[in-house]
Amino acid sequence: MVAATVYAQQSASVWDGVYTQQQASRGKTLSSKECASCHGEALDGSGQAPPLSGADFKGNWNGQTADDLFEKIQASMPGDQPGKLSREQNADILAFLLGFNGFPAGPKELPSDAAALQKIRFEAAKPSP
Repeated sequence: MVAATVYAQQSASVWDGVYTQQQASRGKTLSSKECASCHGEALDGSGQAPPLSGADFKGNWNGQTADDLFEKIQASMPGDQPGKLSREQNADILAFLLGFNGFPAGPKELPSDAAALQKIRFEAAKPSP
């Protein structure tokens, strides 16, 4: 029982304010420069580039971890130069994506560390209290 309690305390959801507004603002600037040409300013996708907002986006990542999405970005974006951006820059972009999709900001920045990101669940719908 103690182990379950410790795990619950260390685990978080995207609904728990896992990024800061300042971090999301940095991510917005990076997204406009590095992502919008393919994914659009409204993050609605175009052609081969999938949407980064809305029900389809949330549904695609529901039940996974923030690290799953982060590593997808890290390994394959931007499409013309995968891996070009630092882990910190990609954490800022992910913070922007979370904010754009209506997940709340909080007091701590989203980490760029894989182990920490693995503890953050991506949940499309806000859990009931």
